[in-house]
Amino acid sequence: MNYELFIAKRIIAGKEYKNSISSPIIKIAITAIALGLIIMMISIATGTGLQTKIKEKISGFKGHVVITNYNDNSSDVSISPVDKNQDFYPKFQTVDGIKNIQVFANKAGLIRTATDFEGIVFKGVSDDYDWTFFKEYMVSGSVPDFNQQRTRDVLLSKSLIDRLQLHLNDTINVFFMKSEANKLPSRYKMVITGIFDTGFNQFDKNMMIGDIREVQRLNKWTDDQVGGFEVLLDDFNEIEQKGNEIYTAIGSTLNSDTVVDLYPIIFEWVGLFDNNIWFIIGIMILVASINMITALLVLILERVQMIGILKALGSTNWSIRKVFLYNAAYLILKGLFWGNLIGFLLLFAQSYFGFITLNPETYYVSKVPVTLDLFTILLLNIGTLVMCFLMLLLPSIIITRISPVKSIKFA
Repeated sequence: MNYELFIAKRIIAGKEYKNSISSPIIKIAITAIALGLIIMMISIATGTGLQTKIKEKISGFKGHVVITNYNDNSSDVSISPVDKNQDFYPKFQTVDGIKNIQVFANKAGLIRTATDFEGIVFKGVSDDYDWTFFKEYMVSGSVPDFNQQRTRDVLLSKSLIDRLQLHLNDTINVFFMKSEANKLPSRYKMVITGIFDTGFNQFDKNMMIGDIREVQRLNKWTDDQVGGFEVLLDDFNEIEQKGNEIYTAIGSTLNSDTVVDLYPIIFEWVGLFDNNIWFIIGIMILVASINMITALLVLILERVQMIGILKALGSTNWSIRKVFLYNAAYLILKGLFWGNLIGFLLLFAQSYFGFITLNPETYYVSKVPVTLDLFTILLLNIGTLVMCFLMLLLPSIIITRISPVKSIKFA
């Protein structure tokens, strides 16, 4: 046993293979593990980051659950009003995990300038609105102040501002159709007090946000009539469960839809990221394992004489296999160390500097987002170590087939 420990220490210290034939193969195996881990870390961090950002942006515009009348067949335009005085507003008594409930009302309109025009959806909100999302993406200006008796301050997206060649604090003419037939559109003067840029072109291109009281005046609604309610949840992962609970808790004349139900194509596309991530992880672990198997086989074949001597001294097959498996585990850990170091450096650089960009019209974000979950990274490291080590058990069986007599004969 003392001989085995002595040889194991020499092998682990690198003294036996440093200048041997197996040295470049071992370096390649270590590099493959490091590169594999880097790719897996980037895949998980960017994949989950992209999923999180897209979910945050859709929820920022629409809330997690939208409550409207049954006969409102569109979430973009409020057709029939909902009574603001509901048992669940301003707080659900029977459903927990709810961050905020906010009223809204939408009205289709048209912004007209001296040279151009653009269709918009005027989203009216009240003083209960959570501005956290829009404040994160504000380019200039500020959100409207609803503490006044009446305000015509509005937010517009940067893409809309650029298309119409407008500027902050400009006064714009907005036309709204009247409900009565053969009536000319109403013209309202609005003031641009804030510009936002979320990179989500599907909403940025036509969204204007202002005071809900203006929509109520346009629709000739009372102060207690709104287009609906947006519900913000504490945890997006519970959206299906909370959506069902909210639907049960509201009145029979009301309907509730989650953003997943309202935008199924986007969320189906986002869900495909999980399949891509698992595929990449599987491929990278397989490649790293094959490289380690190759390195171990070369290491074993290079030391046939040493194995024969150990067997002649009375060492068991399993004890000799452990020597090589210990060495292989050391090499795997070395690859994981460099993989983690380089992987974290790259992810932190992307998170702070955003040097890798994306087309927002395709991916809904302007740069690759990064979400670092240390627990997930830890599981990834443990999984890689365990899978590679288990796959090394099979090739180490070759040691049991080495004959002491034949191996020592050629020493």
